[in-house]
Amino acid sequence: METRSAFIAIVGCPNVGKSSLLNEILGQKIAIVSNKPQTTRTKIMGVLTKESVQLIFTDTPGLHRAKNKLSEHMVKAVTDSVCDVDMILFVTEPKGKIRPEELELIERFKKLSVPVLLVINKIDLLDNKQQLAARIDAYAQLFDFTAVIPISVTEHDGIELVTKELENRAPAGVHYFPDDTLTDQTERVLVSEIIREKVLLLFRQEIPHGIAVSVESMKERPKNGIMDIEATIFCEKSSHKGMLIGKGGVMLKQIGSLARADLEHFFSIRINLQLWVKVREDWRNKEGIIRSFGLS
Repeated sequence: METRSAFIAIVGCPNVGKSSLLNEILGQKIAIVSNKPQTTRTKIMGVLTKESVQLIFTDTPGLHRAKNKLSEHMVKAVTDSVCDVDMILFVTEPKGKIRPEELELIERFKKLSVPVLLVINKIDLLDNKQQLAARIDAYAQLFDFTAVIPISVTEHDGIELVTKELENRAPAGVHYFPDDTLTDQTERVLVSEIIREKVLLLFRQEIPHGIAVSVESMKERPKNGIMDIEATIFCEKSSHKGMLIGKGGVMLKQIGSLARADLEHFFSIRINLQLWVKVREDWRNKEGIIRSFGLS
């Protein structure tokens, strides 16, 4: 049987639902999600194999104006990702003005010779179909998209249409990963991201963007089915450290409890999670620290 495969970049502005879309397509959570901008910091690869077709997705950070060295790496991850793929999923929303970052991305599409599929997410928020038609027309004026697929990730509406469109357009080629591969992310990266997601969930304002998580150790106890995980949450200010820990350690315990539940679900094993908080001032502007966190 002839095999087919395709590398697909998922791009768009922050908070349009790129990571949620990837998780829905895969049927498994590998990318963290939140309502905070710039939740995704690095390129995350997800793999879906359906019989003879293998789709390799790259979820990218939301395209935004860089404000520090970490942001510069994030923007570069987006622009690099569209250069060497077979297809592009351009994810946007059905409301609001077309953003300058989106216009820049569309100009980049014009220099490429790969199919670009426009995916309009959150259609469940629209009042009527005329709004959707107007939105599609506005983007059609800017670029000749290969296909336009309205979806709602939260309602699981249109996800199969996206997958089917990609399957039909996948060129002949070998499968680059074993058929049971889900992601290229290591277990440690997945653990650190799940912990960071809980900080994003529990805190507002500037704290979430100033934290990084380093997994110090992961060891499974062979006799009693428990995995011991030790991780450190790094923040940029001493005041943030106090808020992350909370009075009597209450906030750190809540972060740990929420993360533990997700980790036990993912690994199908009991988790003993130990968390610490340390300060690394202005780490988002220090290349050495950015690299040590695996974010460069």
